[in-house]
Amino acid sequence: MNKTAIILGATGLTGSHLLQLLLSDERYSKVISFNRNKLGIQHEKLEEHIVNLLELEKQENLFHADVIFCCIGTTRAKTPDKKRYRAIDYGIPMQAARLALKNHIPQLLIISSLGAHKNSKVFYSQLKGQMQEDIFQLGLPKVYFFQPSLIVGKRKERRKGENGAKVIMQLFDFLIPLKYKSVSASNLAKAMLLVARNGWNSAVVNSEDIQKIGREL
Repeated sequence: MNKTAIILGATGLTGSHLLQLLLSDERYSKVISFNRNKLGIQHEKLEEHIVNLLELEKQENLFHADVIFCCIGTTRAKTPDKKRYRAIDYGIPMQAARLALKNHIPQLLIISSLGAHKNSKVFYSQLKGQMQEDIFQLGLPKVYFFQPSLIVGKRKERRKGENGAKVIMQLFDFLIPLKYKSVSASNLAKAMLLVARNGWNSAVVNSEDIQKIGREL
């Protein structure tokens, strides 16, 4: 199969795992990556574009694929300004969705978060919920929102709050219900790849299902 995939956020924790999966998957003959910084790798299937992701609409002529994987996300510690936070976690996925609609890209998969809801009192969860609803209203043929609990793995940057949460989750793992257990970035990437391949029975893929699907690959 000669499919083309677009990936946003390939320099991040989950995105880097997903990129490697896509490059090794014979179903994809081309993987187009839009990044802020260079990936530092070369591959015959990889087409890399260094762009300002906050101005993704300028890449309309390059936005042609069978599927888009959006692995974009920041944190309050890294991006304390709420306006910029919104531009990243809401704005980039929305731009990707609009380009998908305009260029007839049939499938869009986005990393959201556990607890995402437009009426949440938590800014992060509310923003993710608004993003989900507004994208869903666009009427794309196939859109999937992945709602993982805490994503764990070896990051390039240190995140003190997440590191503390990871330790607590590991200590009390046997007491934590599956839907709240931490999700490895590698399992999340595998789940995204499999849902892109086989579909899913809902637009939302919750944390528990992410872990189950990820173990299938």
